[in-house]
Amino acid sequence: MFDRSRLTTYPIRLRKNKVKIADFARVPSSSDSIEDFLDKLPNILLGKDFKEVVDSLVNAYKNKQPIILSMGAHVIKCGLNPLIIDLIKKGLISALALNGAGSIHDFEISYLGETSEDVAIEIKEGRFGMVEETGHYINEALKEGAQKGWGYGESVGRKILAMANPYKEYSLLATCVEYGVPITVHVALGNDIIHMHPDCDGGAIGKTSYQDFLTFVENLTKMEKGGVYLNVGSAVVLPEVFLKAVSMVRNAGYALDQIVTINMDMQRQYRPLENVVKRPTNKGGKGYMIVGHHEINLPLLIGSLYNKLGF
Repeated sequence: MFDRSRLTTYPIRLRKNKVKIADFARVPSSSDSIEDFLDKLPNILLGKDFKEVVDSLVNAYKNKQPIILSMGAHVIKCGLNPLIIDLIKKGLISALALNGAGSIHDFEISYLGETSEDVAIEIKEGRFGMVEETGHYINEALKEGAQKGWGYGESVGRKILAMANPYKEYSLLATCVEYGVPITVHVALGNDIIHMHPDCDGGAIGKTSYQDFLTFVENLTKMEKGGVYLNVGSAVVLPEVFLKAVSMVRNAGYALDQIVTINMDMQRQYRPLENVVKRPTNKGGKGYMIVGHHEINLPLLIGSLYNKLGF
């Protein structure tokens, strides 16, 4: 039997502790501002990270460093377009990247003021993805864009404006085109409902989306001296695009070692954790993972940012 008299102990005051009452939360009050709310969050784990994320965005803006936002379609379906559009109009977003589904939901919002079909019901009769207008107009836009040398995002944004869609003020694509903010769309062929449409031209999709990829890579070269990259709600496509773009930029001679990367999603996913938070910052910079619902965390982040900047 082990003889416990052989063990040694030491005073607790000599131990390094990770949790201290100095970092505890403070009780909120009804008169608190957003800044008060942030300040009273515990300076522990995600509470600490969230404050650092806000400060990173503030510093990037004040130091005229890029803030690039990439986002999946779910962000649009959570009703957050007005907030993203306001960021664009205030000059806080240097570039915006979407996946293919994001461009589809954005177009439908601008066209109808509604989006997001009930897949479980429509798939029963083979009606899922088979609406006429979405596939026709977006594919038409991409064919025209391929001929005129526009990227995917610019092509659809221009189409929304040319059609004078009744709800175009809610469109990310149209707003980016209007305000001269680079808007790129990154597509996996066969992944989107417009690829099912009789008007689909795979060549036009490939040409415009690949042009957007090269634009996306060029946007990252501007982050050589820092800046913030946010991936919000894309679990596969955009994290993969980002990782390849980082490698291309470094291969071309840009160190990209001062970048701050932030992944925001409702759960932890492998690719965003590795391809956004960890791998791109393993030679410098810092990565953050903010887990939670977009419809809560993104408004809180933007409200905190505005408060800090006095907007």
